[in-house]
Amino acid sequence: MSSRFHLHGGMIPRTVKRMFDERSEDRLEAESQTAVLTIRGRNHIVTVLNLSRSGVMLRYSGEAHIGESVSVQLLDRGTISAQVRWLREGQMGVYFANPLE
Repeated sequence: MSSRFHLHGGMIPRTVKRMFDERSEDRLEAESQTAVLTIRGRNHIVTVLNLSRSGVMLRYSGEAHIGESVSVQLLDRGTISAQVRWLREGQMGVYFANPLE
């Protein structure tokens, strides 16, 4: 079975805080928004910390692995296939399979 995701150097354990913000996309702060994260067939209510066209930062302290396939249901966007990109201190970076419109 082929996956739309591939592991590459962009997926790293986020153990050190960024010194510089090199992200190319604007982020929308969304502290009060919630979403449903589906990981290994189980749904979890999570808090959206920020959102861009290509991914989302979530508050999630459960078990997850970098590179793991997940889905994220956003209130105004529906369910989006995604992949765990980084994990750090109860937060998760998720990369969308297809950028948001």
